Amino acid sequence: MRSYLAELKYSLHVVVRPFDGFWDLQREQRGSLRAALTIVLLTIATYIFRRQYTGFLFNYNQITRLNIVLEVISVLLPFLLWCVANWCLTTLADGEGTFIEIFNATAYALTPIVLINLPLIPISYLITSEEGAFYYFFLTISLIWTVCLIILSTMITHQYSMKKTFLTITGILIGMAVMVFIGLLFTSVIQQIFGFFYVIYREIVFRF
Repeated sequence: MRSYLAELKYSLHVVVRPFDGFWDLQREQRGSLRAALTIVLLTIATYIFRRQYTGFLFNYNQITRLNIVLEVISVLLPFLLWCVANWCLTTLADGEGTFIEIFNATAYALTPIVLINLPLIPISYLITSEEGAFYYFFLTISLIWTVCLIILSTMITHQYSMKKTFLTITGILIGMAVMVFIGLLFTSVIQQIFGFFYVIYREIVFRF
């Protein structure tokens, strides 16, 4: 049985050798759900730290107005929407990955965000605005690297061709948009229902 640290350390192998990395992650059980959850939590923490502690030359946020819940949701909600939409669509499209395998692979694909963004926080205090191009270059690299890993994780987890992978990802993004729309619609309906009953309640109270 592999140790927790070995499972977590395997994320470094995945980011540099994604083809056999994602394959072994799924087939050889080289990773785990607990390590995947840790990477997701580290990603959330990375975005919070970057928001609060990036050097003032590169930080355009109002650091006195931190909303922890909003910051957590801004990372966790897209991640979960992706996993759910991925699982729903690939279940219908002969995908081989289970929900847990999709969750683990997507979480491990987030590793470049942590590896690159965290060191950039102290580095942002050591460089000038003229050197900011290097800062933004590495930020962009972390995002591109992560997106590429997510694409490969989808392809390898479900054993799809590249063409089918891109078609599936398009469907996943559409599915995510539909779920957001339904969620907003449901929230709006619930608010209106509560508002309706609240008005009735006030009318009853004022009359009696």
